[in-house]
Amino acid sequence: MPTKLAIIMRGLPGSGKSYWVEQFITTQGVERAIHIRQCGLFSTDRYFYEQGHYRFNPQKIGQFHQANLTAFIQAMANSEPIVICDNTNIAKWEFMAYEAAAKALGYQVNVVQIGQPNNDQHQQLCAQRNQHHVSLVHIKKMAQLFEP
Repeated sequence: MPTKLAIIMRGLPGSGKSYWVEQFITTQGVERAIHIRQCGLFSTDRYFYEQGHYRFNPQKIGQFHQANLTAFIQAMANSEPIVICDNTNIAKWEFMAYEAAAKALGYQVNVVQIGQPNNDQHQQLCAQRNQHHVSLVHIKKMAQLFEP
């Protein structure tokens, strides 16, 4: 039986986390890729979409992070072969529960960091590329908080 795999992404907004995830998923074959997108891919950002538009609400961040974690754990309880947490996970505490639950449920855990958060050029690229209009000033603040 193949190993159950939990992938936890880390990186600044715009670093290429979702791009990496999409590239990984496409290597899994069409049927499995569709299944992962439907049942194994978890991002707190998806809770901020209303009628197809991203509307960040800082008052709901805690509630939405909890909902995402719950959905991730439920997928593992249902023995999804591959689960992916596509969040920024700037501080270790932000993904500790994902990692602990995955290990407890017998998953191999891969933590994948995209980019070098402390690199000025990387920060500028992230500010230009991120899809949620996170400013360079905010990206620099996030980079200062990034725990290796």
